Amino acid sequence: MSYAQAVQRLLWLGHEGRSLKWDLENVRRVLERLGHPEQAFRSVHIAGTNGKGSVAAMLEAILRAAGYRTGLYTSPHLARMNERIAVGGAPASDADFAAAFEAAAGAIESLLAENALPGHPSYFETLTAMAFRRFAEAGVEAAVVEVGLGGRLDATNVLTPEVTVITAIDFDHERYLGHSIEKIAAEKAGILKPGVPVINAAVHRVACRVVAERAQGVGAPVVDVAATFHAEEIKTHDFGRYEFAVRGPKGFTLRLAPSLRGAFQIENAVAAAAAARELARRGWKIPAEAITQGIAAAEWPGRMELVRRNPLIFLDGAHNPAGARQVARFWAEHLAGRRIQLVYGTVRDKAVEEVAELLFPPAATIVVTRPGTPRAASPETLARLARAANSNVVVEPEPAQALARALDAAAPGDVVFVTGSLFLVGDCRQALARPAAPRPREVPAVR
Repeated sequence: MSYAQAVQRLLWLGHEGRSLKWDLENVRRVLERLGHPEQAFRSVHIAGTNGKGSVAAMLEAILRAAGYRTGLYTSPHLARMNERIAVGGAPASDADFAAAFEAAAGAIESLLAENALPGHPSYFETLTAMAFRRFAEAGVEAAVVEVGLGGRLDATNVLTPEVTVITAIDFDHERYLGHSIEKIAAEKAGILKPGVPVINAAVHRVACRVVAERAQGVGAPVVDVAATFHAEEIKTHDFGRYEFAVRGPKGFTLRLAPSLRGAFQIENAVAAAAAARELARRGWKIPAEAITQGIAAAEWPGRMELVRRNPLIFLDGAHNPAGARQVARFWAEHLAGRRIQLVYGTVRDKAVEEVAELLFPPAATIVVTRPGTPRAASPETLARLARAANSNVVVEPEPAQALARALDAAAPGDVVFVTGSLFLVGDCRQALARPAAPRPREVPAVR
């Protein structure tokens, strides 16, 4: 089977709308049929609303710097599906991705033939089985696994990790997770396991309390990041890169310089360092230099990413009000006095009105567009919202053309800023890399 064939079959699962399940039975049975690959490696499991991908990228880089053979499972992808499954810092090759799919599909087909599954596994369930199978086959020693959606019922929650991490919790995916911080935090905290330490970096006071209560209920030791780790001597340079000292329990002190931009990456770097320290306390060989090196080297594209300097072009996948607040803060702290040429597109289930209040009034021009997903919000609908806040609004449905319009509008010293969706970020990254013929993004209808 080829990579393209594997992708098409996975996309079919997405287009059939089967990406949400309400128990873990499917993925458990598929993994059992595959020989329990999830038991072949040690892992760290990360949930949260914002920051979980950044923390995962930093922690994987730390473990790699410490000499471990690493796996990293994240979502969504920006351009190609095999970005989601990385070994040793590199995405799965097309051949390895196809082989992982073939193995998972074989297990699924045999189980279906035996009537041993309640339904066909979803897009994400299948990818999760593929990732764990790939990690086991590749001899991964330490896998960093990001939750796809929520936590309690997420396909990744079949793991028994060495450490769990809960990053910043805020409103997102309310349709599935609930309409209060308490309910959302409870879903995220569903990944906690008895005896497994949790790094509680949920930030929101109510969310931190919910996580702590859940930890007490299941018997999970808690590391309260806000109470025990502190960032000091903070300096910034080069459009939002930070350097600072982090101090923690028992004389724990490091100087950190995250490669990732934005003040919010201070919190993420501290959470990653706290997780690494906890792993070291449990016997993992992680020297202090590996923590500093990993955080300085971590890459996480599409998150406050500076992709060009003349003119300045930033790509950021902020898709909810919490993310938009960070973008607005970034503009005020690092781009003050510069005109923002905003390229904006999002998907239908997002709180666009709240995002619009934060990002539309300060922009010099707003180019609204349609990300490359069937779930995309209508550019015309976005334009109506934009015109209520800003008189300079352009509708350009194609992301590559929207980016071109913003670049045309940019005067010397202006900033082109792309945000609203990781789907849109992926589209624009490809347009910048291959302006003549960008490839379509590999995206299902659901998830």
